[in-house]
Amino acid sequence: MSGRLLVGTSGFAYPGWAPRFYPAGTAAQELLPYYSSRLPAVELNNTFYATPPVARVEAWCAAVPESFRFSVKAQRGGSLFALLQDPAEALARLLPPYRAFGARLGTVLFRVPGQVRRDSAALERLLGAWPAEVPLAMEFQDPTWHVDETFARLAQAGAAVCLTDRPEDDDPPIVRLTGQFLYLRLRRDDYGPAELATWAARLEPFLSDGRDAFVFFKHDPVGRGAELAVALRELLPDAASPAA
Repeated sequence: MSGRLLVGTSGFAYPGWAPRFYPAGTAAQELLPYYSSRLPAVELNNTFYATPPVARVEAWCAAVPESFRFSVKAQRGGSLFALLQDPAEALARLLPPYRAFGARLGTVLFRVPGQVRRDSAALERLLGAWPAEVPLAMEFQDPTWHVDETFARLAQAGAAVCLTDRPEDDDPPIVRLTGQFLYLRLRRDDYGPAELATWAARLEPFLSDGRDAFVFFKHDPVGRGAELAVALRELLPDAASPAA
C-alpha cells in the first residue's frame, strides 16, 4: 500500500500569493479552504509564536477536508522549557490545543534551536513524558545532535527526525526514517525540475513501503513555494492524498 505524500508549505495565510497561487480577490477567510483544495497538508507557523486557542483550532479544522493534515510547530518557549526544564509541566500546557486537531493532526514539530547543543538526558526526559498517541517530529538545528545515539532514541520512541535541506548546505540531508513517517523541510529559495525529480525519486521507495511523508517548502512573498509543492505532488500522483 502506498504511503501518503503530505506536501505543502510553511504557513498559508499569505494574501501576496494572489494571483500566482490564490485567485485574485480571495478573502482572508477563504485562503485555507482554497489552499486545502490544492494541497493536502500545511506546517503552521503561527503556533510557533503562540499556542492557539481551541476555538481557532476548531475553525481551522472546519475549513479543510477530512483528509487534510496539520503539522503544528510547538510554541517555542514552551517547547524549550519541555526539553530543558520540566517536560511534564510544559506538556500539560502545550498539548490540549494540539489534541483539539483530532484526526487532522499530522504531527507536532519540535524545533530545537542552534544554540542548544546535544543533551541526551534532556531528550530522554522529553521523550519519556511525550504521549505515544500524539505524533512527534523533532528538528535539531545544532549538528551535535546528528549522531546515531539521537536517531536510535527517536526510533525507540517512534518519533520522526526532521530533515532540513538548507541553502547553506553543500549536500542535501540523508533521508532517515526513525518514526512511522518521514518529515522533510525544503528551505532553498527554488528547486528546478531536475531537483524536484531527484527528491521525488528519493521519497518514492518510502512511499511505496507504505510510509507517509510530510514535505514542506518555505513560504515566500509571491507563492513560489506553493507552486513547488503542487509540482512535487504531480510527480508522485500515486501518493497524492485526496484534497477533497
